[in-house]
Amino acid sequence: MKRINLGIKGMHCQSCSMLITDSLKEQEGIIDVNISHSKGVAAIAYDEKKVSLEQIKVIIRKEGYGVE
Repeated sequence: MKRINLGIKGMHCQSCSMLITDSLKEQEGIIDVNISHSKGVAAIAYDEKKVSLEQIKVIIRKEGYGVE
C-alpha cells in the first residue's frame, strides 16, 4: 500500500470533494480517500499493483479538476 498527498485545484465546496472521492473509490486498488476542499488536498491510500499514480490523476482530471 502506498500513501500520497495531491494538491487539487478548482474545488469550491464539499460536493466537489465528494464527487472526486466517489470517482476514486470506484477504481479498483483505491483503499482510502480523504479530501479537504478548503485546503485543496487529497490524501489517498492505494495499492500500486492495481492502480498507478497517473491513473489516479486521470480520474481527478476527468471530473474537471486540476491536480499537482
